[in-house]
Amino acid sequence: MFADRAEIYIRSGKGGDGSVSFRRELFVAAGGPNGGDGGKGGDIIFEVDDGLNTLSDYRFIRKHCAEDGQNGGTNHCTGRNGADKILKVPEGTVIREKESGKVITDMSHGNRREVILKGGRGGKGNQHYATATMQVPKYAQPGQDAQELNVILELKVIADVGLIGFPNVGKSTFLSRVTNAKPKIANYHFTTLNPNLGVVDMEDGNGFVIADIPGLIEGASEGIGLGHEFLRHVERTRVMIHIVDVASTEGRDPVEDIRTINAELAAYNEALAKKPQIIAANKTDVMLPEEAEEAVSRLQEAFDIPVYSISAVSGKGVKELLYAVSGLLQETKDETVVFEREFSLDTLTLPDEPFTVEYSEEEKLYIVEGPRIEKMLGYTNIDSEKGFEFFQNFLKNNGILDELEALGIQDGDTVRMYGLQFDYYK
Repeated sequence: MFADRAEIYIRSGKGGDGSVSFRRELFVAAGGPNGGDGGKGGDIIFEVDDGLNTLSDYRFIRKHCAEDGQNGGTNHCTGRNGADKILKVPEGTVIREKESGKVITDMSHGNRREVILKGGRGGKGNQHYATATMQVPKYAQPGQDAQELNVILELKVIADVGLIGFPNVGKSTFLSRVTNAKPKIANYHFTTLNPNLGVVDMEDGNGFVIADIPGLIEGASEGIGLGHEFLRHVERTRVMIHIVDVASTEGRDPVEDIRTINAELAAYNEALAKKPQIIAANKTDVMLPEEAEEAVSRLQEAFDIPVYSISAVSGKGVKELLYAVSGLLQETKDETVVFEREFSLDTLTLPDEPFTVEYSEEEKLYIVEGPRIEKMLGYTNIDSEKGFEFFQNFLKNNGILDELEALGIQDGDTVRMYGLQFDYYK
């Protein structure tokens, strides 16, 4: 089954939570904190596999998750890191964020392996938060959340030359003659359902990679038939061989065929129609010599494009065509088509610091502690209007007010945060 587009869900592993624990040993009167750190979550990694030429596997398995990191343990034990999830794709696969359609990365031209989603870092155990003023920290850092995305995978074949034309004009036969590729050949439309790649070896050493792009039909740029899937593959080619059936064995006009295909290329992407082309007037072996000559002359008059008379079956004129293509490739600037990164992954998750919210029955007040709170109070001037507004937003945005309300706080109750003590009013 051919598939050059797939939609999948990917998720990295969550970081393991840090542990809250204390030494409890015989003859140790006041054991300190010994909570271990959580393990790192696994990454989502895309990797090029030269043995793949389709994305069909991703049509059936759409959810791919890395392993979560293990929580920290007692006695300074660090949790195990989660296993990475490696997703194998063919070279030329472009990965896009589904909602925006923006490019995350292009797995081509040397980009063989890339971490797309990083696993969450493991949280620090309470052993890291012991200070001179807080010798018994009852909090640890939670593991960082996993990153998740819905992505679109698109395969865009990498080849120097693309064979284009209507179905059943002889592209597969031509490819099998000039390369070591063995495409399926039969006398019905859409025999070729996936791009076939082959290498053309030239006597002068200027070989090139050629791809049989499956047959286009009118309306392909609008997604009719298999149009969009096939048009994607033309984007990376430098030169196109436009093969037409000059014998009109299926009753079509070769001149109209070329105009139709070029119109579809332009409708999909205007730059495609501007790529250098050579017309291969195929199936001249089933015509009388004078008829073949007249058909080729008609093509030359209709288009300002080099036209070569060939027979993919007998090989007549094929060598001359290949040398012309090789020469055109040398004249054509080698502009590597790489789809630039458009989507940033940096803002998917942000690191956090732990805090605790608890009620002291003895003191009859609520106590909020933790490095996040301590840092905030260190750089915020609560006495100023703007500083107090920032302080209120901090409590709200970090979920501290929600936790206080969950514990049953009422208007007028007292809250203590290190050196700050205030009455709560909603």
